[in-house]
Amino acid sequence: MVLKRMLRQIAVFICALAVFLPAIGYAEAAPVLLVHIKGEIDGGQAALLHRAMVEAKRLDARAVIVEIDTFGGLVDSAVRIRDLMIDSPIQTICYIRNRAWSAGALIALSHKHLAIAPGGSIGAAEPIPTTEKTVAALKAEFAATANRTGRNPRVAEAMVDKSLGFPGYAEPGQILALTDYQAVQVGYADVIADSRDNLLQHYGLQDAPLIEYMPEWPEKLAGWLSNPTVQSMLVSLIFLAIITEIKTAGLGIAGLVAIGAAALFFGSQWLTGLAGLVEILLFLGGIVLIIVELFVPGTGLFGISGLIAILASIFLVLGGNTQAFTMMTISLAVAIGLFLLIARRLPTSKLWAHLVLKDAETTQAGYVSGNDYQAYLHKTGITETSLRPAGTVMIDGMRLDVVSEGLYIKPGTQVMVVAVQGSRIVVRPLE
Repeated sequence: MVLKRMLRQIAVFICALAVFLPAIGYAEAAPVLLVHIKGEIDGGQAALLHRAMVEAKRLDARAVIVEIDTFGGLVDSAVRIRDLMIDSPIQTICYIRNRAWSAGALIALSHKHLAIAPGGSIGAAEPIPTTEKTVAALKAEFAATANRTGRNPRVAEAMVDKSLGFPGYAEPGQILALTDYQAVQVGYADVIADSRDNLLQHYGLQDAPLIEYMPEWPEKLAGWLSNPTVQSMLVSLIFLAIITEIKTAGLGIAGLVAIGAAALFFGSQWLTGLAGLVEILLFLGGIVLIIVELFVPGTGLFGISGLIAILASIFLVLGGNTQAFTMMTISLAVAIGLFLLIARRLPTSKLWAHLVLKDAETTQAGYVSGNDYQAYLHKTGITETSLRPAGTVMIDGMRLDVVSEGLYIKPGTQVMVVAVQGSRIVVRPLE
């Protein structure tokens, strides 16, 4: 009995280990994600961070480390990354390898923890162009970010507005940029780490598996497509293709061009996390409504509703602000101008001559669209069937379909052709 009880307890213990050990092993295996940001900040970097943060949640990562070395870049892309980092429930650490200037400084400040390599620097975030409006907006963004992550907002403001200065580090009229030890002194950096191993050890992550994220072709494509000039060109191309499709009233090359340009535009914004399902459904719904308008002519309600839906989707993807409205207005004006130019020049161009068939089947060349019944005018014949008022008549050995002038005519009645209107032969009974 004692032996049986011991064996039973051992079996229970083994089962308990089988249940809990995988969970313990999984917790120990929770990875740390390392994301490299190097060069100009653009939509590609935002897409890379968006992909990494989605993976971090899926893998239940212990931390996300962003290793940064940049002179700056697009502010809107930096703001998207800032929002990703600052709202993340996962521990985020920024490691400044060499420098985090301008838009890069905003990204660095959005992390809960910040480490800097020897010789590194952070700051120098004066916007270009330096107008009162841009300085005020970016200064507020920097101050709010620093305050949210527990840092002195006055230091962040001095990085943007050189008129402020910061005692002991920058005189009024000088833009603030902090070196490695200065960043530690003002509480902006936790530690000066001369290697990645020291960084991991400082935050207690030296035993965690490390997964590195480098930009791949989708992020590189998203970075190129996020350029404001490229975005404006794509929006102009979408508008031009839609206008052309409406004008030609059919589903042709213009429709395919619109779909292709829209796929590039919305696809790049989807990768960066800016375009959501609502914006894409709005655009697709607008296309469907325009197609319905083409095939179901009416008051134009479907077409107008579709156009509004398309405009709303593009407006939201571009940010839904004054800048987005300005870009859309310029793109629409460019599209209309190109359409008018094409409509005026294309019919006389060599390209049009190769695309359009110029041969015509004219009457002078011996072509006719149908039988010529004018030869039967004033001829007589005998009705083969009753005319009620239509029927058949035999004239010169030819059986012809004819109509009377509205009278009922019996079979075997002699009639005369009194009018020919195309293929319509009108007969009258003879006295």
